[in-house]
Amino acid sequence: MFAPIRGFTSVQRTPEADLRLGTVLAFVAGAANAGGFLAVGQYTSHMTGIVSSVADNLVLGQMALVLAGLGAFLAFLLGAMTTAWTVNWGMRRHLRSAYGLPLMIESLLLLVFGLFGAAISQQVAILLPATVILLCFIMGLQNAVITKISRATIRTTHVTGLVTDLGIELGKLLYVNQRAGAAPVLADRRRLHVHIRLIIAFFGGGVAGALGFKAFGYISTVPLAIALLLLVLRPALDDWRRLHAN
Repeated sequence: MFAPIRGFTSVQRTPEADLRLGTVLAFVAGAANAGGFLAVGQYTSHMTGIVSSVADNLVLGQMALVLAGLGAFLAFLLGAMTTAWTVNWGMRRHLRSAYGLPLMIESLLLLVFGLFGAAISQQVAILLPATVILLCFIMGLQNAVITKISRATIRTTHVTGLVTDLGIELGKLLYVNQRAGAAPVLADRRRLHVHIRLIIAFFGGGVAGALGFKAFGYISTVPLAIALLLLVLRPALDDWRRLHAN
């Protein structure tokens, strides 16, 4: 499942390659999101909930929680911005691994979380908010990668949008076209396939992440980091050889 994918450049990308990459990233996002919840008690990809909590806590006068929510929101935003910066930097230099650069950053951050996250249990007051920020940054970083690659047709952590689009296509699929002469209402079966596959991948990743964290703790995120590194290893090595050959 985690074999290197040759699909990070515009020349080599195909819709199927995008979908394979999106499926892997949705699985990783689900696993990291579930493991993160067990670690910090918060779903760090759920920006709708975070923004809503900021509004609620602002009205209730809970300013510490307001600041925490704003920090999580800004971290997700900064993660997405970092993807844009690194991808555009790589593309201007014609790197095959341009889209893989933010995934390399994500894998390193997941390694940090997996190898050093156990310290949270000892220094909760200091490290817990920082861990929330870290996970939100990772989620924003990764979600922006597949959004840019697929031209905004795939978002690996935005399950609300996926379910909404799935409902729309199912409504078209089950619509009964009775009126003669009118353009028929037809579902986009490829979009149906994409949405169902990503939702299943995110859910499967969530189950795997929760089971892994329950059994092994923070170290369970290390395989996720390794999987991301394997995704970008081949194009990164090709770029390394090409740049050092000149």
